Amino acid sequence: MTDRLPPSALTVAGSDSGGGAGIQADLKTFAAHGVHGLSAIAALTAQHTRGVTAVHVPPIDFLLAQIDACFEDFEIGAVKLGMLANASVIGAVADALRAHEPPFVVLDPVMVATSGARLLEPEALQALRERLLPSASVATPNLPEAELLLGHPIADRDGMRTAASELLDLGARAVLLKGGHLIDEGDVVDIYADAGGLREIAHPRLRIEAHGTGCTLASAIAANLCLGLSVADACAAATDYVHRALRQGYRPGRSDIVVLDHFGAARTQ
Repeated sequence: MTDRLPPSALTVAGSDSGGGAGIQADLKTFAAHGVHGLSAIAALTAQHTRGVTAVHVPPIDFLLAQIDACFEDFEIGAVKLGMLANASVIGAVADALRAHEPPFVVLDPVMVATSGARLLEPEALQALRERLLPSASVATPNLPEAELLLGHPIADRDGMRTAASELLDLGARAVLLKGGHLIDEGDVVDIYADAGGLREIAHPRLRIEAHGTGCTLASAIAANLCLGLSVADACAAATDYVHRALRQGYRPGRSDIVVLDHFGAARTQ
């Protein structure tokens, strides 16, 4: 046993009682990368592969107690932010990040459900835009979320490139704009952007309906940052991981929704 602290990643997000997304997916992703996983639960959900049936938001003081406890005892290399239910929670998390100053913050701006339903009220969206985006080492919106953040539609690949640059202008130091929602018969193309420019990351499109991909991608980025990768390389490696986990995914529930195989993806890299 070594006296050196292992790398730890903290997820501040919502739970998924069905085990496919949220905190549960985050911790599986950290473990698959050999990173110690910490969690501060910002919302509890009753859900399965067919949908969400209830949401409970714990008191903000308790959320902050979880965050403080993690920073008091662990060497946190990166923080991943997921589902933050309202403007008050967003503001409290932003203040906690300012107080603890983690080396990296990966922001998955969870705003739109798979069904297309908005998950944030307008004031919460504004708080996310003003309080969290400027603290993000990298933000990982999908196209519907980027459209909400920017206030305009994104219709094609050229629009994605423009949107990625606009998101940098809002304060994020890097952006990984996910292209899975773009109607295209070709590869899924994600756009990575930072001060050095833009690059495309392409993978073959898999004809499956999956659950937990956004949570897993952001958590894989955070884990890779803990392991010493640059932001750009962490994002590229994370997209590869998600593709492998999707390709080996399985259906644990009674719906057709696929859940990612985290440890299968770790074995086949």
